[in-house]
Amino acid sequence: MHLRTPPGRERWLYPLLVLAAGAALRVWFIHAHPQIQGDSLVYGDIATNWLTHGIYGHSVGHPSGVTTIEPTLVRLPGYPAFLALCFALFGVANYQAVLYLQALIDLVTCLLIAGLAGKICGPSAARIALLLAALCPFTATYVASPLTETLSIFCVALGFRALAAVLERPHLQWTAALIFSWSFATLLRPDGALLAVVLWTALLAYGRKSLGISSALRLTLAAGLLSLLPFVAWTARNARTFHVFQPLAPRYANDPGEFGSPGFVRWIRTLTADFTTTNEIYWAGNSDRIDPANLPRRAIDNVAQDQETHRLLQDYNSITTLTPEVDARFAQLAQERIRAHPFRYYVTLPLLRLADMWLRPRAETMNINLRWWQYAQHPAETRLALFFGALNLAYLVAAFLGGLRWPRMAGAMVSLIILRSLLLATLEAPEPRYTLECFPLVIALAACYFTTWLVPGGGLSWKIPDARGLLY
Repeated sequence: MHLRTPPGRERWLYPLLVLAAGAALRVWFIHAHPQIQGDSLVYGDIATNWLTHGIYGHSVGHPSGVTTIEPTLVRLPGYPAFLALCFALFGVANYQAVLYLQALIDLVTCLLIAGLAGKICGPSAARIALLLAALCPFTATYVASPLTETLSIFCVALGFRALAAVLERPHLQWTAALIFSWSFATLLRPDGALLAVVLWTALLAYGRKSLGISSALRLTLAAGLLSLLPFVAWTARNARTFHVFQPLAPRYANDPGEFGSPGFVRWIRTLTADFTTTNEIYWAGNSDRIDPANLPRRAIDNVAQDQETHRLLQDYNSITTLTPEVDARFAQLAQERIRAHPFRYYVTLPLLRLADMWLRPRAETMNINLRWWQYAQHPAETRLALFFGALNLAYLVAAFLGGLRWPRMAGAMVSLIILRSLLLATLEAPEPRYTLECFPLVIALAACYFTTWLVPGGGLSWKIPDARGLLY
């Protein structure tokens, strides 16, 4: 089945309708499920202090009632810079404007994903990818949260779309976009460095064939050096302010001199397998009471350990602070559990955490109970969670089948997914949002599969319009 590209304005009808539907979905999430809390307020506080006082730091309250601004390095400057720009343009703490701007950026991301799919699998894949991206609730919902996800997803889509263009002909604008994508992704989150590693390597590996080995070497060397410039400034600032070498951000988001609670974190690693435990146990550490009733069965191995765990939690709950003494007891308990079950600690639990981040129903921003599987207590929420879980699985299965076709640049795409998964398996506190950065690639690969499933004989030849160079 082949359709000719329609003349005139009609060729814009499909992408405009799809983008309009995507915009409506994002506006609905902004109004129905805004999530301005937790880390969003941390980023906002840093951005406000940076903008209004010229200090990259967080506000600290004192018993006297005085609030001071203390320099910090717990967050990379990418997202605070974005928020500071928004606050400068639309007003300090105007998070509503931030959300709408993120919705616009996410729609641009949809065009970039469509362009990537078109480059690797043809025009039919581009049309399908635009639909899959615009109506994907998992990425759309995060425009309603002032967090790094929307911008990180944008960087992945921009990076791979730019790579495809540079490999064909290294125009200045696409080369600059490629460098920006991996640099800004790393400025947003430390794990964004994986995008830099994959794209830089792909530029060299693929470029030596399409551009020639000498041109590819010159381009990758120049791109690598230019992308390091922001981190030179950030590293110098941290060395000057804190007298430490820190080119990214600390593993446990603690400033120099702050106690990082390593024993508690190690104990958490011995029991956490899903987002529910992250929310109920890990996030309560050092701030709130930990309810022993929320401990999963795998947190207790025997009667003696049960008694010790409850004594420890009782002592912690009396102060809700992870002092060095309390943390040392968590460390001792963790060591006992690791010694008794090393395979569970080093293999089973990391794989369960990774599976939870990929397969859990992505409804964590939609006010659905964390224990969504308890149907008798909230049947409507369980049904909605099951729907989202099935939809997520459909995206992943389609992407897997599309990857089996091994389209152009599949090696780089699969490499990023694998490397990110390996990194996420090392985390002690799984969150489903951590795999969203892979969704531009998931959607592009899924579109490649659907071109054969939905359209016999290779698909439609109706081409998506240029859209200022984002697509073709």
